[in-house]
Amino acid sequence: MKSNFVTYCLFLSLLSLTSMQLYAQDWANLKRYQTENSLLSAPKANENRVVFMGNSITQGWNEKDSVFFQTNPYICRGISGQTTPQMLIRFRQDVVELHPEIVVILAGTNDIAGNTGPSTLEMIMDNLSSMTEIAKANKIKVILCSVLPAYDYPWRKGLEPNIKIPKLNNMIKEYCSKTNTFYLDYFLAMADEKNGMKAELNTDGVHCTLEGYKVMETLVQEAIGKVMKAK
Repeated sequence: MKSNFVTYCLFLSLLSLTSMQLYAQDWANLKRYQTENSLLSAPKANENRVVFMGNSITQGWNEKDSVFFQTNPYICRGISGQTTPQMLIRFRQDVVELHPEIVVILAGTNDIAGNTGPSTLEMIMDNLSSMTEIAKANKIKVILCSVLPAYDYPWRKGLEPNIKIPKLNNMIKEYCSKTNTFYLDYFLAMADEKNGMKAELNTDGVHCTLEGYKVMETLVQEAIGKVMKAK
């Protein structure tokens, strides 16, 4: 019996080590969209392609309302759990090489949650700025979004995102003003009086219901229209 228990523990240890090694080999999850990217044709004339770069909120958007992406020239490149340094690594592959007119960047909440380690608001801004600069250097227009409201993280409580997210959003807004980048404010339309997300717009305090995504769709469509007109 003891021998079986030891064997089981060793098996779990090896499984955990293997998972860690695989994660370390593709920390930014570059493989996630490689096949889809390779099958994607070049933009057609007047297609006005838009890539949505983000985390689980962006990934969930395509899952909850795929029609929004299917009926528009929009490409979802969200990966659940990702932080801005991971997105920065895959930005060329999953955005630049797809040759969009616009990239919509929604990121930062997982950094605050510490998904890939401790991160200051300044570190998050560095990564958002770098993605913005890479896009602009490749003649891609940028819509830089506010982080969505969250009162607390269900997977890691006590980090005060209700305080940190508004501070980060002010930094994003100020950066956009200085760099002539379009700032899209989701926060104002979706926050309650405690800087959490309105109850009807979320499933767990962080992720959106279909109604939440409908609010975002109205705002982002308006933003895309304005950026296109500014070409």
